[in-house]
Amino acid sequence: MNDRIEWTRHADGVVELQLVRSDKMNALDPAMFDALIEAGEALRHDPAVRAVVIAGRGKAFCAGLDMQSFERMQKAEGGQVLGEGAAGADLVTRTHGIANAAQQVAWVWRQVPVPVIAAVHGVAFGGGLQVALGADVRIVAPDTKMSVMEIKWGLVPDMAGLVLMRELARADVVRELTYTGRIFSGEEALRIGFATRLAADPLAEALQMAHEIAAKSPHAIRAGKRLLNASMQLDDAALLLAESVEQKALIGSANQAEAVRANMEKRAPRFADPA
Repeated sequence: MNDRIEWTRHADGVVELQLVRSDKMNALDPAMFDALIEAGEALRHDPAVRAVVIAGRGKAFCAGLDMQSFERMQKAEGGQVLGEGAAGADLVTRTHGIANAAQQVAWVWRQVPVPVIAAVHGVAFGGGLQVALGADVRIVAPDTKMSVMEIKWGLVPDMAGLVLMRELARADVVRELTYTGRIFSGEEALRIGFATRLAADPLAEALQMAHEIAAKSPHAIRAGKRLLNASMQLDDAALLLAESVEQKALIGSANQAEAVRANMEKRAPRFADPA
């Protein structure tokens, strides 16, 4: 989208996004915020994408907010560093549906209709951790350093982190990490629920998983993500009905029939992208 993210589109519909501000450990400056939102919004409306991998180039996934960059920007504009959101707007103003611009940097990955896998290494601090939490799956190097770091600056997590953390870890764990801002390892992240699995080479494993997902029926994958997203908001009756609605639409569809034929004929399926 700009000089902050490098795109690689694989032939099977896997899209690899690399944060490429490696000289700053991929810290979030205004341009990185814009690039992440633009990438997510573009992928939301791309029928050919089947899975997404987000990774960081260099020594880190993302070191969090680049406070010096925002301070320079705010001083140049005569504003207050902490009085406005990362995109220069009032934090309370909803600019992206239920979210503001800063929250959309992490929340948009839940809105992308296909699985998003974060390959996390080095560090994932503050906003960088929240971007990773927005992914469906996090593959993390064991020695990664992670932190809900906002308290260090006298702040609270405000990039959708509280919404995302509450479905991954126990409430008391989320509270402890939010109150202390302490740094924890990838190994602890796995124990508490922030990491899906550990890998010495998170990017290689994330891409392997993405290619595996891309070989499945894209209609079924997208239906699964819709149901999983809805599962946190719907009551039991509504979620049971949603399951039935999605399944009814899939049964007998072209891609579902192709999945059956491919399994019976012991060959790789040839799925069509959603319209």
